[in-house]
Amino acid sequence: METALGYFLMSWLDPYLLVLVAVGTLSGIYIGAIPGLSVTMAVSILISFTYAWDTNEALALMVGIYMGGVYGGSRTAILLNIPGAPAAIATALDGYPLAKLGEAGRAIGVTTVVSFVGGFVGILALALAAPLVAEISLLFAPRDYMLLGIMGLLLVASLADESLVKGIVAGAIGILISMVGLDTMSAQPRLTFGSSQLLGGVSYVAVMIGMFGIAEALVQLHTIGAPVVKQQVDRIVPSLATVLRHLPLTLRASAIGVWIGALPGAGGDIAALMAYDHAKKSVKKPSRPFGQGAYEGLVAPEAANNAAVGGAFIPMLTLGIPGDAVTAVIIAALFIHGLRPGPNLMVDTPHLFWFTVGNLTLANLFMLVFGLLGIRIFAKIVEVPKAILLPVVVVLSVVGAYAINNNLADVWWAVGFGILGYVLRIYGYQLGPVVLGVILGPIVEANFRRTMIGVRESWTGFALELVSHPITLLLLLGIVLSVLRGTPLWPRLVAKLSRAS
Repeated sequence: METALGYFLMSWLDPYLLVLVAVGTLSGIYIGAIPGLSVTMAVSILISFTYAWDTNEALALMVGIYMGGVYGGSRTAILLNIPGAPAAIATALDGYPLAKLGEAGRAIGVTTVVSFVGGFVGILALALAAPLVAEISLLFAPRDYMLLGIMGLLLVASLADESLVKGIVAGAIGILISMVGLDTMSAQPRLTFGSSQLLGGVSYVAVMIGMFGIAEALVQLHTIGAPVVKQQVDRIVPSLATVLRHLPLTLRASAIGVWIGALPGAGGDIAALMAYDHAKKSVKKPSRPFGQGAYEGLVAPEAANNAAVGGAFIPMLTLGIPGDAVTAVIIAALFIHGLRPGPNLMVDTPHLFWFTVGNLTLANLFMLVFGLLGIRIFAKIVEVPKAILLPVVVVLSVVGAYAINNNLADVWWAVGFGILGYVLRIYGYQLGPVVLGVILGPIVEANFRRTMIGVRESWTGFALELVSHPITLLLLLGIVLSVLRGTPLWPRLVAKLSRAS
């Protein structure tokens, strides 16, 4: 235990490592806040810079950037309705309405505290339950990831506001966009119309920037002469009563984040959306209606996507399997530094596990401090006159789109989807389901086809696969219940069950 504690406190007691974690966290917050500059990109670039560094130094900086970057995406989501990262899409749904009500400072304060709590829950799960959770995540087969993706697509009901039909249409548009490019299995061109530019598909980040950045700027042109809303920054740190009131939801959302984060390839964006859906279904009396500035709509996704960070490290450190794109890059960094990620990693380098847990804990603390200190300055962004702010938003969107691949084509995609998003908004369509379809469509398709290959293209075998495995059956039942809850049959079923009991 003393050895484990020493490894845990290594960065806490070494001033140089301490500074690296702090710098990484602060950099991650601002990188995450800029659309198009992803945490994955930042960590990838770092590999070349840290090639000659000591392994501990490189890991300390990368972990800090990872933790700060996941949190940073909420800043622009709340202030400008531009999610800095896909994991902040759900945050924008209630965060931006709060900014329009003059409560941006308070909203960022709440997200900072619940992000800290969620991050701590994820780290605790990593420290205490890593081997167990990793073994459970290994039991997930392609059929389970397919069902998990379908569960995510069912979230269009939560994101569609008042019209489910419009939500389904928007989700279908997103799935159609995700199909552009080479087929994932046969490498045959799909929906490319003979254009070589479309063979690589459409970047979902370009879609996100266009839909939430450029489209929002175009919509705001209708109210460019409206008076500026003054932000309340008198009370930034939420009261203890506020934190305790939201604590049950924070812990439930954090548990969802750990679970989804530990599934290889899932990530914080799916965790945040599922947590948001859980909040809409479980919170009976929100502070405001969801989509109109409900603080519960901030608490759930922010707790979940930060808890997913600890969850993503579980399969990485115990099995050598990345939980998301960032941990996949970190695994590559470990290979470069002479380590061999896999089941023997903790045996060959036992210090690595507790060193990483210590770095994550330290980065989480720095995230809380840096997050609260910069709120007053950030909140003033919303008070900038729209005639100045909107051109800046468009420029940031263009720069962010270009930064994805250093390709001008992504800029045109962002502009095109911005115009499409504007038209959809004008006709009452929500844009969240579109991005949801773009992200989850490939997950559902690829795993459906893997499952069909496994059963030799037999629909009978496919049906048996869905009912003959415990995890698959549980996910299937979850989908059925989720569909039933959206129909008039659900209240009757609940009433019958309550009478029977």
